[in-house]
This record gives sequence, C-alpha cells and structure tokens, in this order.
Amino acid sequence: MRIDVLTLFPELFRPFLEVGVTRRAFESRQVDVRLWPLRDFASDNYRRVDDRPYGGGPGMVMLAEPLERAVAAIRAERGDGRERAPLIYFSPAGVPLTQRRVQAFAAGSGALLLCGRYEGVDQRFLDRHVDEEISLGDFVLSGGELPALALIDAATRLQPGVLNDAASHQQDSFSDGLLDCPHYSRPECWADQPVPPVLLSGHHGEIARWRRRRQLALTARRRPELIEAARRAGQLDRDDERWLQQLAADPTL
Repeated sequence: MRIDVLTLFPELFRPFLEVGVTRRAFESRQVDVRLWPLRDFASDNYRRVDDRPYGGGPGMVMLAEPLERAVAAIRAERGDGRERAPLIYFSPAGVPLTQRRVQAFAAGSGALLLCGRYEGVDQRFLDRHVDEEISLGDFVLSGGELPALALIDAATRLQPGVLNDAASHQQDSFSDGLLDCPHYSRPECWADQPVPPVLLSGHHGEIARWRRRRQLALTARRRPELIEAARRAGQLDRDDERWLQQLAADPTL
C-alpha cells in the first residue's frame, strides 16, 4: 500500500515512521509512505502556498495552483491510470473516520492525503480534485497532519504481519461494531482488586462468554448507539439480547 502525503510540515511524520510496532511496515515498504512538501510546488521566490481570502476575514487560504501541481507530480510518479488513487482531504466538514472506513482503506492500494492548514483550502481545488473528506470528530485542529497520522497508523496495523499476533486487531474496539472488553494482567491482585476469577479458570468457553458480556455491557453504557447499529446489522444473537435485557433491568451487573 502506497500513501502519498501532501503537507507543509513533513518533519511531523518522520519520527512516527521510525518507532512502534508499525515501524517494520514502513521500513520494509509494506506500507510505503512518501512525503511531499507543498512549498516545493510554489511558483514564486517566497515559496508561497497561501494568500488572503476574497471577501475579507481572518487567516489565510491555501492556494489551488501549488496544490494542483503537487497532485499532478504525485499522480505522474504513481502512474495513476484506470486504478486512480483517491485524494483524501482532512476537514471538520468531512465524514467521521470509523473503523469500517479504516478497514476499507487498509484493503486498498493507498491514497493521496492532503493536510490542510490555515483557514482551509481554495474550494475550487476541493471541487476539482478531492474524492473524499474525512474528519476525526467534532473539533478543530491546526492542520491535517494529525488526522493523516491517525489514518496511516490505523490502516497500517491492519496489514498482514504488522502486529505480532494476527488476532490482536480482530479484538479491537469497533472491529465487530462494539467496544472492546476490559483486560487484566499480573499480578492477580493489585490495590486490593483481584482479577475476575473466570479469567483464571482456564475454561475458554466461559472466558469467551464473560468477555462478550463485558463488551456488551461497556458498549451499552458508554455508546448505546453502537448497540442499536449492531442490532440492525444482525450482529447480536439471542444470548446477547437476553444479556442486554438483564442489564436494562439491573445496571449493576
């Protein structure tokens, strides 16, 4: 998978590509991240990529022409033809990023990621070139670099062989539409709080049942809309529904 990042601050990405469990994927080019400094595509001596907005107002707007030159250079190098990689722009106006979207992205061949800055990007460029807008949530960041890093990390850990245990990401929150269950490690008792006995029993069926119920309980309490979405998708069986009814009757369970 190849990911091309258009950014004013490529130095923000380099440390991220050199640490953590995903580092092997970047070093081997299993996930090939290429950084494109946007000022390299400016046409004047000042390497300007922004200007004042028409109509007045605070801040600056990123110019369409340098961005278009950058996109053209990337597509030429990628050899984009019929299998044209999408251009993704990170914006508060975008569709919220979800695990399902990450899974779809991870299964593809990559994309161009545009990291905006200032007040935004000239709308004419967005209309002409951007295929998808993505948001991390209902808040505003200084630029698109952090969302780009989040998407790269989330998609990279889903690539085959990146995680030491292939089952790790299958048990992540949202992988089956619900939050993950609680986890415990050594010692067996810490701060007068013991590990739930079922996890020490060695009974795999009972452990799986306990984890499923804890997963449902946590999701029902913190993100009830995910329970409804799982129900509509047919992801809850009769045992799940019976447990949710018990939870509704006794929230202390």
